[in-house]
Amino acid sequence: MRRTAIIVAGLAVAVLSGCGSSDENPPPAEPAASPPLAERPAGEVRRVGSEAEGVVVDPRTGLAAISFRDPPRIELIDVASGRTVKRIPTDDPARHLSLAGPGGPVLAPIEYRDELLKIELPSGRTSSVAVGDFPHDATEAANGRIFVSDEGGDTISVVEGDHTEIALPSPEQPGGIASLGDTVAVVTVAAREIAFIDAATLKRVATVTGGAGPSHVVAGPDNPDAGRDRFYVADTGGDAVLVYESGSDPRLLDRTNVPGSPYGIAVDDRRNRIWVTQTARNRVVELQVTDIAPKIVASYPTVRQPNSVGVDQRSGRVVVVGRDSGEVQIFDPAKESR
Repeated sequence: MRRTAIIVAGLAVAVLSGCGSSDENPPPAEPAASPPLAERPAGEVRRVGSEAEGVVVDPRTGLAAISFRDPPRIELIDVASGRTVKRIPTDDPARHLSLAGPGGPVLAPIEYRDELLKIELPSGRTSSVAVGDFPHDATEAANGRIFVSDEGGDTISVVEGDHTEIALPSPEQPGGIASLGDTVAVVTVAAREIAFIDAATLKRVATVTGGAGPSHVVAGPDNPDAGRDRFYVADTGGDAVLVYESGSDPRLLDRTNVPGSPYGIAVDDRRNRIWVTQTARNRVVELQVTDIAPKIVASYPTVRQPNSVGVDQRSGRVVVVGRDSGEVQIFDPAKESR
């Protein structure tokens, strides 16, 4: 692993000016403790390791990157065959994974190391950048800047190239993060707000309500018939998917009820679909993107404790990982009964 030495500009000031405190806000929403399986999971299931945590699927290579906590590593799995093609040991576990763009690299915040790991595809070569306290999630904006939510420091680290440029103050406990063009949306899980940041000016454009207990966010597909400039938030505590419009005046547009502690969330741009796991039910829900609230069209049984989901946009195959069992589930919705 190649590590890049950096200087974090303005970090101390930003940390001190972070909003909120643990005394002011209730604990953030967590995934439900899933019950024992009541039915067979859809598709094929492989036990790959212990404590599978995060997953993201690259539409160019067809590789799924999956993080495991014990032992800490990231595996690259070919979605078509289900075979592991690369194992990448990490010093400490990663929770959530994202893509900088089609073809990678994979962005993997290493929480206990305060670093962002970049993994090239398909080679698996790695490099790292020091970021803020307890990084949770990361996204790359259209201008090439990478934004990392530092959950422990109430900051957003802004990475340019091989160094962190600045750390922006954030409402309490930034968690899930996503970008659409030059707009970045951050779920602040303790403050229960969604903060919108201009990736060019680094100014916070707006902070709006995040529901009863938001956890993760994805950027919607760029579809003129289904509404552009949308972000979709898993409101784990409120049993819903929330729809936000970005632009110059970000706002909450609508919601879709998704009972069962929705937690993991992924988007299929090609098919205008959103996938959300129901951790209290061991299921994953397929939603069709519409002009306002997404519409539930199907639901499928999953492995136990389905904390994360990804989708291969080339084939439509869905990948679900089970936290408790370390199982990886791959299924084709077109071949499954709904």
